[in-house]
Amino acid sequence: MTAPVHGASFEDLAAFLQRPVPDGYPVDVVRECICRSCDGRRFEVQVAAITSAVRRTCLDCGQQVFIADSVEWWDDAEVASCACLCGEEAFAAAAGFSLREPDEQDGTRDVRWVFVGLRCLACGLLGVYEDWKVSWGPSGYLLDQA
Repeated sequence: MTAPVHGASFEDLAAFLQRPVPDGYPVDVVRECICRSCDGRRFEVQVAAITSAVRRTCLDCGQQVFIADSVEWWDDAEVASCACLCGEEAFAAAAGFSLREPDEQDGTRDVRWVFVGLRCLACGLLGVYEDWKVSWGPSGYLLDQA
């Protein structure tokens, strides 16, 4: 097991998501989760683990948003709230995307894998709380759904 990693900023979380993982896909793009309603950066995060879907709720205004293609796979029956090892449930969040090779005709790149990284706002612990494969396309628009 690796030692816990802590951070204090989005840049720390992005670097954590982009660390090489043996036999894993590289994270090519990291997008910070920012509330579209109030520009908040503090979230409660829920995971539908069986279907690999994530929803974030802004702690400033209450707006709920699904990350990437999660709305397609959401299952309210299997939802769990994310919690840090310290017991807190408030996070800064980011989505990391592994991309497929560029399309030969138009150069676009589809998303291959999504990684949801969280930074505990109480203690700074960083972690990947969910990840999933995207096996359909075109899926490049998911980059705008962090």
